[in-house]
Amino acid sequence: MAGGERVAHLMRQLASAACRCPAHSQAYSHTYNRVSTGEVHMCERKTDYAFEMACSNIRYGAGVTREIGMDLQNMGARNVCLMTDRTLSQLPPVGVVLDSLTKHGVKYKIYEDVRVEPTDKSFKAAIDFAKQGHFDVYVAVGGGSVIDTCKAANLYASHPEAEFLDFVNAPIGKGKPITATLKPLIAVPTTAGTGSETTGVAIFDFENLKAKTGIANRALKPTLGMVDPLHTLHMPSRVAANSGFDVLCHALESFTALPYNLRSPCPSNPINRPAYQGSNPISDVWARHALKIVAKYLKRAVRDAGDVEARSSMHLASVFAGIGFGNAGVHLCHGMSYPIAGNVKTHRAKGYNVEHPIVPHGLSVVLTSPAVFAFTANMCPERHLEAAQILGTDVSSIKKDDAGRVLADTLRSFLYDLEVEDGLSSVGYTKEDIPSLVKGTIPQERVTKLSPRAHTEEDLTALFAASMKLY
Repeated sequence: MAGGERVAHLMRQLASAACRCPAHSQAYSHTYNRVSTGEVHMCERKTDYAFEMACSNIRYGAGVTREIGMDLQNMGARNVCLMTDRTLSQLPPVGVVLDSLTKHGVKYKIYEDVRVEPTDKSFKAAIDFAKQGHFDVYVAVGGGSVIDTCKAANLYASHPEAEFLDFVNAPIGKGKPITATLKPLIAVPTTAGTGSETTGVAIFDFENLKAKTGIANRALKPTLGMVDPLHTLHMPSRVAANSGFDVLCHALESFTALPYNLRSPCPSNPINRPAYQGSNPISDVWARHALKIVAKYLKRAVRDAGDVEARSSMHLASVFAGIGFGNAGVHLCHGMSYPIAGNVKTHRAKGYNVEHPIVPHGLSVVLTSPAVFAFTANMCPERHLEAAQILGTDVSSIKKDDAGRVLADTLRSFLYDLEVEDGLSSVGYTKEDIPSLVKGTIPQERVTKLSPRAHTEEDLTALFAASMKLY
């Protein structure tokens, strides 16, 4: 079979296996008949025609963190910046890293002022430290807050003349492409949730807007993610739960996102293709697998910190979901979560040793999930039913029209079993707060535009209202 015919044959096979629901029925099918003739051109269509997979190198294993000193030695590192937070700086994960650096004669400086749920102010403080240190390698030991802060510090230290908003996602920032080469960054995740060790995304609270935003570019992804499941044994129960909810929603949202070739605009140059591209056949594989692990292990991981199998499995699920959403993207749950976290009033989450009010990221995401997936299901009911089935619901006799209700009920039951707060009202919000929550969601178009179903401000208002109580 000639090369062009082979490509066309493979694309036909892929098309025949593609989901037939409305949002995905065209997802992977309508370009194969033009591939072999070379008729696909970047500028002749409004929506994209390609997707790109990017991911950090990942090394997994119990105790693998001990190797980090050798890695830095192999890199020829002479001046390492180690970033963490004040709580973690006193815990074994950081101790293991420091022991390895010392053993192998690696010179380093430690920055332990990372803020849990970072802000633009805390990002800037870390950036100043990085600029003054002239580091040649970065190491982040912590959860998503630490890894994201370290990514930002590396980025702006490599672009010393840049203004802070230059690389922040539009429309809040300028969203400029990253052109300079960043320094190597090794991420050592200590939570099983954000997947930040795999992605080119750094999220922070923009305090003036009382909403989260971020920086998204493949250049930010760590050089290496050292996934050591022993570190997850130090997570308090509620941290394990909220981190796991982030994995759950990463997988669900990337799996149900707008397909990559329905996303617009089509980039005129590949440098402008976003990190979050829409659902695609490769991300789908990671999302499905992550959901299966969440269904099997999350409850065990929350209920027993000593369950090494469950906590190790959830650490891998975080990686798997990170690879999936890091290329496909997320949509409404995450877009709506940013003002939920950013407008927090007095809520103080259990298990978090911080001095400020906090709605943890994973919690802020999952509280809207029943309402969101009830809303999006009519665009791709087959995928919503598949997700419900993976999470333990018998869908054999369920009609497609009921897909949203079934997945929403499945999620409510799952969250109830894990003693999740009863909706937004339980973390300090009332119906009077809904306009400000909607206002904070509107700028999050980088993710909300990947919803398979178009939405209006009235739709967002209804979704926040429906999320005030879960049970």
